[in-house]
Amino acid sequence: MNTEALFTPITLRSGHTLKNRVVMAPMTNYSSEEDGRVTASELAYYARRSGGVGMVVTACANVTDNGQGFTHQVSAHRDDLVPSLRELAARIQAQGAKAVLQIFHAGRLAPAELVDGDVVSASAVVSERPGSAEPRELTDAEVAGIVTAFADATRRAIEAGFDGVELHGANGYLIQQFFSPHSNRRTDRWGGDVQGRMAFPLAVVDAVQQAVKAHATRPFIVGYRFSPEEPETPGIRMSDTLELLDALDARQMDYLHVSLADYRGAPRSGEGEGTRLEIIARHLHGRTPLIGVGAVWQAEDALAVLEAGAAMVALGRSIIVEPDWVQKVESGREGTLRTALSADEQDLLVVPDPLWKAILGYAGWFPVVERA
Repeated sequence: MNTEALFTPITLRSGHTLKNRVVMAPMTNYSSEEDGRVTASELAYYARRSGGVGMVVTACANVTDNGQGFTHQVSAHRDDLVPSLRELAARIQAQGAKAVLQIFHAGRLAPAELVDGDVVSASAVVSERPGSAEPRELTDAEVAGIVTAFADATRRAIEAGFDGVELHGANGYLIQQFFSPHSNRRTDRWGGDVQGRMAFPLAVVDAVQQAVKAHATRPFIVGYRFSPEEPETPGIRMSDTLELLDALDARQMDYLHVSLADYRGAPRSGEGEGTRLEIIARHLHGRTPLIGVGAVWQAEDALAVLEAGAAMVALGRSIIVEPDWVQKVESGREGTLRTALSADEQDLLVVPDPLWKAILGYAGWFPVVERA
């Protein structure tokens, strides 16, 4: 199999060159200290998976105290966390990968017990996800304050030595909540039609890029992750997303990262021809590099993502199950790739206790087998 396309370097707009087209996807691991500091087990987990990929995007880090979305989540909302973040960036970079900190605010998906009951969103609309709390609508001043918080988190990432940040505008979190007609019913400058609902995401991008100009002394990556559609009615449709991508491309993003469960999935709304990935890649037409993701287990899957028009491919569960995925494929050993794990392989795979318990506890999330 010719896998050369996966191992061609790519230079991003910022000037950073990735040694190949393979990225470690951002995945929550529930393994930080309660105050948001990185733990030794997290450092070992990332180090084990950073040796082959061109870039690692970390688990999402909250930018405000009430933006936390998970227990024991890495955080970037205080200056005293910079030394901890510095350890994480250095551990990834020591293995040869670019280190990118994903930053976010959970919005209405924040568990009430983690944010002292102060669950917020674009509007006071409850998520359709089971067990969701009713959020309160953010004031105009609070919205502006969260925009500033994203800029402050970017400054901390720069001070910590990261190579970039990824703005988490996907998976139903606050940036997406402002873009969504389901969660955003505002009539002020932060809402309205599709252009009005873009105001917050684009304000965050602008503030982050200004922080880079003000604080970075070397090239610094700014990427954006997005979910192309929502199941809710009303909800984000593919046509909305394509308008957002045009606006993000105009801001000269380093890359756009589509969040997909399966790279082969078709649009839920029936808009466009082909898969979601193909429609998005065709629309961008190479203007901004696109990262594709979703059920990429084999080398054939990764090549198919590139053939669909993506510039890079992200590995999620597959790089947890097979930390040497890149090295094996690059050396022609793709036939030896692990595609499942067993309950006694935690130490072998270097996975922190909380993540391991989640992997074994959520039926169907990971392929788990009995090994002889």
